[in-house]
Amino acid sequence: MSLTIAQLNAAAPAEAVALLDGIYEHSPWIAERALAARPFRSLAHLKHALVQALAASSADEQIGLIRAHPELAGKAMVSKTLTAESTNEQSKAGLTDCTPEEFAKIQQLNADYNAKFGFPFILAVRGPRGTGLAKREIIETFARRLHNHPDFELGEALRNIHRIAEIRLDDKFAADITLGNDVWDWQEQLSVHTDPGYAEKGQLTVTYLTDAHRACAAQISGWMRDVGFDSVHIDAVGNVVGRYEAAGFIEGSGATPDAKTLLTGSHYDTVRNGGKYDGRLGIFVPMACVRELKRQNRRLPFAFEVVGFAEEEGQRYKATFLGSGALIGHFDQRWLDQKDADGITMREAMQHAGLKLEDIPKIQRDPARYLGFVEVHIEQGPVLTELDLPLGIVTSINGSVRYVGEVVGMASHAGTTPMDRRRDAAAAVAELILYTEQRAAKDGDSVGTVGMLEVPSGSINVVPGRCKFSLDLRAPNNEQRDALATDVVNALKDICERRGVRYELEETMRASAAPSDPAWQQRWEKAVDALGIPLFRMPSGAGHDAMKLHEVMPQAMLFVRGINSGISHNPLESSTNDDIQLAVQAFQLLLEGLATEQAAH
Repeated sequence: MSLTIAQLNAAAPAEAVALLDGIYEHSPWIAERALAARPFRSLAHLKHALVQALAASSADEQIGLIRAHPELAGKAMVSKTLTAESTNEQSKAGLTDCTPEEFAKIQQLNADYNAKFGFPFILAVRGPRGTGLAKREIIETFARRLHNHPDFELGEALRNIHRIAEIRLDDKFAADITLGNDVWDWQEQLSVHTDPGYAEKGQLTVTYLTDAHRACAAQISGWMRDVGFDSVHIDAVGNVVGRYEAAGFIEGSGATPDAKTLLTGSHYDTVRNGGKYDGRLGIFVPMACVRELKRQNRRLPFAFEVVGFAEEEGQRYKATFLGSGALIGHFDQRWLDQKDADGITMREAMQHAGLKLEDIPKIQRDPARYLGFVEVHIEQGPVLTELDLPLGIVTSINGSVRYVGEVVGMASHAGTTPMDRRRDAAAAVAELILYTEQRAAKDGDSVGTVGMLEVPSGSINVVPGRCKFSLDLRAPNNEQRDALATDVVNALKDICERRGVRYELEETMRASAAPSDPAWQQRWEKAVDALGIPLFRMPSGAGHDAMKLHEVMPQAMLFVRGINSGISHNPLESSTNDDIQLAVQAFQLLLEGLATEQAAH
């Protein structure tokens, strides 16, 4: 019989510890300390209390916990002395059935890892879906993490221990993660569509209006119809639009004209060799909400519109936020003449896809008909995972400014030019990089990056005479961004004057910050709090479709933790079924809260 939170809250201390036996390997002290946080409001609250208990422990206790774990496919497995929980997990991942070659590879990795870090390799082998990782994936992860810095790897080991504990708690409490599993599965199934040249390499790449892109649109459309949207269509720029009408809607009657609409969604295109969750999570989480409403035969006092935006990444054409921009009337007709790498214009691609260019102005939304825009998105960074928090409240989408520049000095012989007589263009840019790093760090939430660096015609024995570079500066508000940019540009001027070189700098992009609407941010906060999860507010360093909708209506975002250090724009990008489950539940609570508000009016 499964355990309940009510039982755990009511149990005497010793009994409560016994109820949580086996959650952390041979370490009942974690449960003992976490129980001080009773009464637990939810399973999520219990999980966080356990995380906090471990975070507050000493370094020796943390190392001791890690060392309490068995090696993967190690001696304890061979001698059958693993705990029941570890035996179950390693067998689910197939580690009890290794080939001699696989077993030898894992033994060598175990030896190398222990020699470097002094503790065993820890991996939640049941994986982000809870059903078990493939042996190949386990071995690849093992080999990859062997190269981590020791401090970072200690954190990864503890994060994996928490994931192991989470899965064990799900089993003990018979947690229902159906919604998280379904959303996770939709993302996996959609990822089979990928552009030519990448499919052969097993890489995910979906760029605007390719065959893979159009297959994604068709797949999303089909799923939207299956789960119960009242209408689904692909609009004039390729956005997939599903609507679930408001209370009072009668089948075949059209929309209810007196009801306003809540807008949500995200993009389904990807960067090259990207991840399965960036953008797509924000389509499937609300899709799961609509399916549950349809199953309950419920309607809300407002219509619910979910949009899979056709383009956000700017990969095939230099036209970012094309899908969301078109909804606010910001489609630039000059984009139609842009050519991709194969010489195909956007106009030709859209005509080939059967899109009607003359209908683009018609898809602009009237903001007066909308309550606002909300977006769920994977965090794309390490903050939530390092804090061991599943969800984060976005306070603002950072404003940004980008430059491309070049420093010109004097190319000269590397052997005969004294150090005090050089006009080294690359050294000047190197100094700028370090200044940018230090200056951005002073603001806390500001970031500065030189992502492109080139010494044209450089040679190993020549002092660089030219150096090309890029600058990407971001901050949570425009004033902070502009102050950062002013300081960095002034520093470039000073560096170049002092070094006797000159520079050219061109601003290529400037985007305003998009602070979350206070009322909508509070709705997300109320939903997350109701789940028993601590509130954590954070800016978004990345741009999102919400930035465009922000220009015409209130918006607010919810971040979902990513695993693998929160990496994004990378095949390792992922999230867990548990975190996605919480995201769906938070969205459901937001809808319920908004429905209550609307009914009160």
